[in-house]
Amino acid sequence: MPIFLDTGNISEIEKYLKMGIIRGVTTNPTIMLREGVTGGLKGVKKRSIEIAKLINPLPLSVEVTTNDPEKMVEQAKDLAALAPNINVKITIHGPDGELENLEVIHQLETKMNIRINVTAMMSAQQGLIAAMAGASYVSLFGGRINNMGYNACEEISKLRDVIDSFELKAKIIIGSTREVLNIIEWLGAGAHYVTVTPNILHDMVIHPYSKETVKTFLADAAKTETKLK
Repeated sequence: MPIFLDTGNISEIEKYLKMGIIRGVTTNPTIMLREGVTGGLKGVKKRSIEIAKLINPLPLSVEVTTNDPEKMVEQAKDLAALAPNINVKITIHGPDGELENLEVIHQLETKMNIRINVTAMMSAQQGLIAAMAGASYVSLFGGRINNMGYNACEEISKLRDVIDSFELKAKIIIGSTREVLNIIEWLGAGAHYVTVTPNILHDMVIHPYSKETVKTFLADAAKTETKLK
């Protein structure tokens, strides 16, 4: 199952890694802060090294903490150097629509051989632009797309079609997962990966009727054991 775990929590990663059901980990400054990471970029680097080592050779996406072009390049170089399985996340544009991000993405991918995961995208058009700039991964926020009144499945399908048609290397990641149903829907629409939080992955596994069935099996098995004695 092509699932990336969206977390910075070491114990959660260990748990699902042992089950063999995740294919990588994604993080961002918001996730790191929520998981208690302190110390700014230094703290992010420390936690990133821990996660990268734990999941190696599976990929880890770590996001830069600035939108200044020169600083993004420097941070990307620093983050990528932490471990061979780290990808660097950079947003499609700046907070006010600044376009320098695409120049940075193109430079890092084509000149410095640093794998970039372009994030915070809400449309197939944005995904295509990021893929053309050379990104290794293009991340759409499926839940937010749906919240805006659009169908994330349609955006995913359109993006997958053009990526395949033009033989671009980018893989599609869909994040902002709101419910278990999103995972199967988005993969079916053409996403290469879906990022899920630990609680959604848990709910993907557990079903009330499965619990009921297991309880019945065990109860009947116990009765059988009693009769055999």
